[in-house]
Amino acid sequence: KLPTMKMLLLLVALLSAALLASAAPPTCYSRVLSLSKEITESFKELQTSKTVDPCVQTLPRLYLDIHNYCVLAKLRDFVAYPGCDRVVEVNELKEKARSLYTILISYCRRDLVFLTDDCNALEIPISPPIEHS
Repeated sequence: KLPTMKMLLLLVALLSAALLASAAPPTCYSRVLSLSKEITESFKELQTSKTVDPCVQTLPRLYLDIHNYCVLAKLRDFVAYPGCDRVVEVNELKEKARSLYTILISYCRRDLVFLTDDCNALEIPISPPIEHS
């Protein structure tokens, strides 16, 4: 009975290790990429929402490209923007932007490579290609 118990324990341990190995944690790059996309999408939704305070239209644009060095200044400017503090959605967005900035300058500082420093590129979002039917 004891060898069977050892075999079962060994099998459970091996299966657990295999499951943990396949569920690798996100890399810094994947984390900042997904968070920047989430922030950009939330900002777009906020801008097009009819029920949000009119001050939202005065917010600085928030198109993010983590490959552009200017993204750091863009995030700082957005978080420091004094308007719309009474709007919950804006405060939540500022908190996400603050988190992204912290991740970029602290945790991922050595892992990221900025491919450009074109600040104007962050002012004009790239439109997705138009699909023809």
